[in-house]
Amino acid sequence: MSRIRQSISFWCFKRDDLPFPKLCQEAKRIGYEGFEMVSEDHWDIVKQAGLKLITHAGHGTLTNGLNRKENHDRIEREIKTLIDKAVDRKIPALICFSGNRAGLSDEEGLHHTVAGLKRVASYAEGKGVTLVLELLNSKVNHKDYQCDKTAWGVDVIKRVGSPRVKLLYDIYHMQIMEGDLIRTMTDNMEHIGHIHTAGNPGRHDL
Repeated sequence: MSRIRQSISFWCFKRDDLPFPKLCQEAKRIGYEGFEMVSEDHWDIVKQAGLKLITHAGHGTLTNGLNRKENHDRIEREIKTLIDKAVDRKIPALICFSGNRAGLSDEEGLHHTVAGLKRVASYAEGKGVTLVLELLNSKVNHKDYQCDKTAWGVDVIKRVGSPRVKLLYDIYHMQIMEGDLIRTMTDNMEHIGHIHTAGNPGRHDL
């Protein structure tokens, strides 16, 4: 079996008493492949440590996202700009967000999210960058977030129909919302482009 390729989400380990270059050195020593969601002013530090940039946010914001059509012009500009940066920095995936419901039905939100992703799917395909729509829990950490169930997210991915638009399956968030993680992941692996992990409760080690 191939070795698990592991990376670190930058924000989880950002501390005043731990300089980022030191964190990079330790991550490299332990055997991590790279970092996720690192602010752009830290990108060179990651590279200098011999690590990779694995993901970055594809657009703003988590709460005001793809499920509202009035956001689509802005999000298209942001995603295309960040795709170009991702190509330059060899970042394979950009994280996208549905946004909060704020009164939208799941069907209406799904329709708008699909339309928004279709606007940028061909650009992502041409550049070889994968857009991953993140599943988050709406019970504890992200109240009212719309992409909070695997079935809803999978429906979006199927309707977009692009090899460069996938789900970001987060084990912590989906344990809170659904449980039955291994079966769900196995049944939907073709639609999953990236995986985040953390234990529940506590959001620490599995």
